[in-house]
Amino acid sequence: MMLLAIEQGNTNTLFAVHDGSDWVAQWRTATQSTRTADEYAAWMFQLLAMTELKFEMLDACIISSVVPQSVFNLRNLARRYLKVEPLVIGENVDLGIPVRLEKPSEAGADRLVNAIGAHAVFAGDLIIIDSGTATTFDIVAADGGFEGGVIAPGINLSMEALHTAAAKLPRVAIRRPVKTIGRDTVGAMQSGVFWGYIALIEGLIARIKAEWGRPMTVVATGGVASLFQGATDAIDHFDSDLTIRGLLEIHRRNSGVR
Repeated sequence: MMLLAIEQGNTNTLFAVHDGSDWVAQWRTATQSTRTADEYAAWMFQLLAMTELKFEMLDACIISSVVPQSVFNLRNLARRYLKVEPLVIGENVDLGIPVRLEKPSEAGADRLVNAIGAHAVFAGDLIIIDSGTATTFDIVAADGGFEGGVIAPGINLSMEALHTAAAKLPRVAIRRPVKTIGRDTVGAMQSGVFWGYIALIEGLIARIKAEWGRPMTVVATGGVASLFQGATDAIDHFDSDLTIRGLLEIHRRNSGVR
């Protein structure tokens, strides 16, 4: 079996191919809600050829999207070009975990997939930090249950808001400053956003752990999580494949394939 896993966030969409043993290809594209199935297929055709793959070799598909208007086109991509009916998180999939929220339907697909991907690898109670358009802190109990969490603006969103709202502040790239005190405007902005986010991460982790009252392992994932490596001891593990691992696990649970 060769699986196409599609993980669509607000900013980027990841397409990954698993051959039953390993991930053999991964590609990212900017998320565009109006992109059609045919446009996705034309883009994928070239990338598949570069890795000596073809559409007819892909015989399963699973989709996780936080952009509802895109699901129609992604489903049609699977139906027309893979000739399969895809599994869609939130529609025709049994996640196999308890969602302990007052309104379980409000839990984002990406957050639940991350919970399953993390629980498959890390034991005990977990805090999952996903750094993307938003920065989420999700709590997963030792039995795999999704307990809720915290949602904060993402680091790129914060930097863009700073530039947009303040006329004299430029648009600058995010990077780790050598020193906390900036000696010019760009340096001060970079320090405020980067070290401010480190403080946000450390502060929320401390509060969550104190409220939870039991030991917790902290796992970071997402597009900008690598920025924080080496900058804080509050994060125990960095795992860039957390989401697609979750999609693989969900597909196996629902297809009976191990």
